[in-house]
Amino acid sequence: SGLIGRNWAMVFAAAGFKVKLYDVVQQQLTSALENIRKQMKELEESGFLKGPLNAEQQLALISTGTDLKAAVEGATFIQECTPENLELKKKIFSQLDLIVGDNVILSSSTSCLLPSKLFTGLKHVKQCIVSHPVNPPYFVPLVEIVPHPETHPSTTERTYALMKKIGQSPVKLNREIEGFVLNRLQYAVISEAWRLVGDGLISPTDLDLVMTDGLGMRYAFIGPLETMHLNAEGISSYCERYREGMKLVLNTFGPVPEFSGETEQRISQAMCEKTPAVPKVLDARRKRRDEYLTGLAKLKKQMK
Repeated sequence: SGLIGRNWAMVFAAAGFKVKLYDVVQQQLTSALENIRKQMKELEESGFLKGPLNAEQQLALISTGTDLKAAVEGATFIQECTPENLELKKKIFSQLDLIVGDNVILSSSTSCLLPSKLFTGLKHVKQCIVSHPVNPPYFVPLVEIVPHPETHPSTTERTYALMKKIGQSPVKLNREIEGFVLNRLQYAVISEAWRLVGDGLISPTDLDLVMTDGLGMRYAFIGPLETMHLNAEGISSYCERYREGMKLVLNTFGPVPEFSGETEQRISQAMCEKTPAVPKVLDARRKRRDEYLTGLAKLKKQMK
């Protein structure tokens, strides 16, 4: 019932599904419901609440419990949202493996742990899958669906269909890979950003501006491959024009940074000047981020 679990609960409730939030600490559940209620009311007042139901109707679909067996009784889909700790996640899936039937889907929100490390050896491994959301999933719809080598194809298809039904944007990976796809792309950008700042070529603030007022403007609507396609007379034309230049630049990329030391201090100082790293200020900035994401999602929906 942490941040990701709360968001998932809101997404499913918005689509009209009954949701049960499970946690081992009752106070966590109480806080989660209070937070969900507050968010839903604010979203309703601003006109950004998802789904055909009003806030009270959606809240009525969410219940809580500290008993795992009771929480999953009758469930068709279970989304695990524990911290990114392999042993903790394996423990919860081992517990679930003992009490679920043969039709329920066991899904994990992990952002980096491979399905083969999470699910291998489970009796219900064919029903196991990773459904990795983007934080926060209520405002950012992408979900990466990553199968275990033994995951049954029907589990992948059912998960994909369910994600579409609740309004998310699922993508299917054909096999597992470290970092999945989103984080591999994200880390590639972060890595080069870090090197450019570390080499003194650009300030941290200007680096972020290259993305927000440059690449990010396009990437909110078209991906890197379609960008190539449109920036010439198709992909083949783009490659013909730019392949040598791309290879020349890519060959100048440096080694993977350590993400520490002087560059870390310089970037931290720049980020903290803009948004001090104290809970109250960070929470306010996150709230503003979510408002921007909500507005962007609404605009994208209108444009479609």
